[in-house]
Amino acid sequence: MELDFAGLDSRIAYRWMASTITPRPVAWVSSLSGTDVANLAPFSFFQMITASPPTLIFSPLIQSDGRAKDTVANIRETGEFVVNLVSFAQIDLMNATSFTFDPNVSEFEACRVPSEASRRVRPRRVLGAPVAFECKLAKLMPYPEASPSCFVVFGEVLYAHFDESILGAGGYVDPERLNIVSRMGGNWYGRTASASNFELERPAGWDRQQKV
Repeated sequence: MELDFAGLDSRIAYRWMASTITPRPVAWVSSLSGTDVANLAPFSFFQMITASPPTLIFSPLIQSDGRAKDTVANIRETGEFVVNLVSFAQIDLMNATSFTFDPNVSEFEACRVPSEASRRVRPRRVLGAPVAFECKLAKLMPYPEASPSCFVVFGEVLYAHFDESILGAGGYVDPERLNIVSRMGGNWYGRTASASNFELERPAGWDRQQKV
């Protein structure tokens, strides 16, 4: 089967791409409006892009009426946000916050999501999240420029929180203890905790090449 994406309806393109470019970790983004209304929303178009400086990226789609999502409006206004990763135990809370509430309604309160203060930014982080990255806005841009369908948000990580329960004997994250949620196609989700996970060593000589 082959598809010519150049002439494909965007909804069909989305279905094929979202169901094959998987798994995508869920970024549960907390932000704060200029009037101090706390917002919390999940996004699955999310990834890290570099560690120098430590930077991550996520992409909220523009709403059907042409408006930016509250998360984008808040980040544009305040320049701060937190990316919380979602544990399997928090899946129902995360799903509840995907509902479109009015801008003056806090998902933390409406969905009864517990929170705690961040260290370097004003938006609060999700209590119990296995990982939380406190970020300052590095860049926010509409894409594509001529007729945008989304915003691309670059965040520089200022501070991070790692639950000790996910750490292994060496002090780093143990993949077998990290049970975070990832997005797949349709209504499907995945988990990093899986008996199908495996290790694979780099090719011989790879370490020497990195030092050149």
